[in-house]
Amino acid sequence: MTYRAGILLLQDNKIALIERHRLGLHYFSFPGGHVEPGETPEQAAVRETEEELGLQVSLKQLIAKFAWLGNWQYYFLAEATGGTFGSGTGEEMLNPLPERGTYLPMWMPVADLLDQPVKPRPLAELVARAAREGWPQQPVVIREESH
Repeated sequence: MTYRAGILLLQDNKIALIERHRLGLHYFSFPGGHVEPGETPEQAAVRETEEELGLQVSLKQLIAKFAWLGNWQYYFLAEATGGTFGSGTGEEMLNPLPERGTYLPMWMPVADLLDQPVKPRPLAELVARAAREGWPQQPVVIREESH
């Protein structure tokens, strides 16, 4: 079983996303990536944020656990504490491979989340709802086989 960890970083009613063009598809994903051996999901979320966005973050709370094709993804509400947005130095940012597609950090207005191809969709819906109603007190568990 593999794990993924990512962040939800909001600023000025916008959310940090990664714009992707891959295999003829255009979509947006939340910053994050695989949890490495010996790493916690929290450590992976912090590391991946720096690699992809160029930001240091502190994690506020686990917002969602998302099960997809038998694998767990953990998403944390984060706050930027340093760095420069768009200056990530991860391998996928500096040397993108054609088969892996492109990675472009960007800010999307939260109001546009549900009008764009943001993946995973249930997480985009959760963020849009939280912007109106507040973040859940306990992590939301989402089970879906495709996204």
